[in-house]
Amino acid sequence: MIENANDSSTRHQNRMQKKKAYIDKKISEADQDKGILLINTGNGKGKSSSAFGMLTRALGHNMKVGVIQFIKGSYSTGEEAFFRRIPEVDYHVMGEGFTWETQDQNRDIEAATAAWKIAQNMLSDDSYKLIVLDELNIALKYQYIPLDVVIQDLENRPQMQHVVITGRAAPKELIEIADTVTEMNVVKHAFHDGIRAQKGIEL
Repeated sequence: MIENANDSSTRHQNRMQKKKAYIDKKISEADQDKGILLINTGNGKGKSSSAFGMLTRALGHNMKVGVIQFIKGSYSTGEEAFFRRIPEVDYHVMGEGFTWETQDQNRDIEAATAAWKIAQNMLSDDSYKLIVLDELNIALKYQYIPLDVVIQDLENRPQMQHVVITGRAAPKELIEIADTVTEMNVVKHAFHDGIRAQKGIEL
């Protein structure tokens, strides 16, 4: 039996009305304002890209922002070149490359420790409205920085300060204190087909 177009339209309208009522109710119930702790983790591409998208959004609201990149640092990226032009962005590249490149644990620990000192300064300064801690999860995974110190500093930050943490293998203790956690999974990646990292996509 062929469905009548008017019946289909009516059913769709009814569904959308119910959906709108549900969403409006959830919006009205969300009555808190606070600094959000977000974690982007998982093996898929897009963790840092998402964080820098939020950085752009914050700048659109005239917010002062800070970026600290752990681990990364042995090559220049498009986001670094772009955001360093903007005075409202306090940008620090503190790593010396991925762990398989440096092959020096002590050096990696020193770099991560220095990076966290800068992070601590930002996390205690309420003029920073959004802070991106890029690849912090990797530094925590390899125990370059004490996890309990990181959690304590995050929990003691200014009330309205937002923080985005990226990197694979986010520790469960960090996930527990986060407000929003997104796990990005791999469905397909060009690198697996022998395609090198491309400017504007990975670099």
